[in-house]
Amino acid sequence: MIPSEALISKAKDRQFTRDPERAPTEDFHDILFDLEKEGEWEVQRVPEPYVEVETKYGRKKKIPLQHTWHHKSCGQCGHIPGYSTSIFWINRKLGFDYIDPTDQTSCTAWNYYASATSNAAAQAAVAMRNFAAAAETSYFPIIHCGTSFGHYKETRQQLIHSPELRRQVRDILKRLGKKFVIPEEIVHYSEWVHAVRDRIAEHQTRNMSMIRATVHPACHYHKLIAEDAVYDPEIYGAQRSAIITGTLKAIGVEVADYSTWFDCCGFGFRHILVSRDFSRSFATMRKIEVMKEEANPDVTVTHDTGCVTTLDQSQFAAQAHNRNVGVPVMSDSQIAALAMGAHPYKVLQLHWHSTDNKPFLQKVGIDTDKAWQEFEAAVEKLKSGEQQYLTWEDADA
Repeated sequence: MIPSEALISKAKDRQFTRDPERAPTEDFHDILFDLEKEGEWEVQRVPEPYVEVETKYGRKKKIPLQHTWHHKSCGQCGHIPGYSTSIFWINRKLGFDYIDPTDQTSCTAWNYYASATSNAAAQAAVAMRNFAAAAETSYFPIIHCGTSFGHYKETRQQLIHSPELRRQVRDILKRLGKKFVIPEEIVHYSEWVHAVRDRIAEHQTRNMSMIRATVHPACHYHKLIAEDAVYDPEIYGAQRSAIITGTLKAIGVEVADYSTWFDCCGFGFRHILVSRDFSRSFATMRKIEVMKEEANPDVTVTHDTGCVTTLDQSQFAAQAHNRNVGVPVMSDSQIAALAMGAHPYKVLQLHWHSTDNKPFLQKVGIDTDKAWQEFEAAVEKLKSGEQQYLTWEDADA
């Protein structure tokens, strides 16, 4: 039962006492290793060096710095490819070893959450097949998509508590010629960005102190298996997840609050598939307009493919109806890379975003006409056949 004082007191007056014993589920780490001893599966350890962070109730979570295997998102490929390239660009600038795998399938969770999936064994086997592919390379999986991240954590809970499901998945993996291996931690890329935020700030070349941002945390990051999300007492008194906000503060961005921060972006899985107008209306009227009226940000920052896409690409329809919209939307990896000097089009690929982001870019000192001419010159080399693809050196030129 929720105490009545929690409902009537303001957020700033509430206190959240972190106590691992109050977490709604048991600490899964011990169970993972106990099942490994019993021969049920293998556990892929987090490679050193890693950073230890605290989750909602004060448990420890290991975030690997490098030797990471990047489980990408289906939606990134078609909507915001600059999300992944920014992560890779930051890895390279920090000198970290990583792998961009080709042996990865969709997690299929979008269909799962839209009530159009097959069965528990098939869903879990897809997750474990991807984890097995990562283990074969010896690189540790890091999950780009909030949906995959949330789904994989739910799958881990199901596998921990169902011997029959483990038997079914083990049989499927055996037919695929894959080992039954589960990672010690399921890590979202934003947790990695959060863990290296001070290193990002050390490499910062662009001043962000004049920027005001709002934050939209992805539902599937902090509402599914919430006790495994990263929290910090210095960020809203540990009443909200620390990622994104912690990163923005590290690079000098002012983070402004707004009343509907907890609400979904409007994506909603089933909504975006069968009632897209509902998604667009929710994204603009419940989120973007509220941000504009209460905080008037230069940019809003989030960390999931669906959230970036829905908040960004819904605004064009509302603009046609003269609604109070026009807030550029980026992922935390994109704005972190921008702070470190990344090219807005060659690396961040902001030309894929629908909402006008030029005023924001110009505010951080970027000559957008010059940057666009540089991008067009690079594209011309591809069109003429002079080059087959852009290299990282081209991206930095």
